[in-house]
Amino acid sequence: MTSQSQGIQQLLQAEKRAKDKLEEAKKRKGKRLKQAKEEATAEIDHYRLQREKEFRSKQTNVTGSQGNLSAKIEEQTTETIRNLTSSYHKNMESMMKKLLSTICDISPEIHPNFRHAV
Repeated sequence: MTSQSQGIQQLLQAEKRAKDKLEEAKKRKGKRLKQAKEEATAEIDHYRLQREKEFRSKQTNVTGSQGNLSAKIEEQTTETIRNLTSSYHKNMESMMKKLLSTICDISPEIHPNFRHAV
């Protein structure tokens, strides 16, 4: 009987050791999964920051180009308005005289196609 009881004790101890090893393996697996998740999260964050930096750089280039383009168009428009205004002031007097002389100086003539009724 003692040998049976010793055998049972050995089986119980072996079962306990196997259970402990199994629990420890589960804990290690959990730790590895947690570590892998943390590493993946860190890698994702790094990638996201890198892509955001590239996006901001491109956005700045595009926005800066648009700002320069807008300023250039504004400058050209101002220059064109200035040129038109100076041309208007320079030619206004002579054009008014020419227009008024054409309208006011009438020389009555008979049209060449007019037939005189005789």
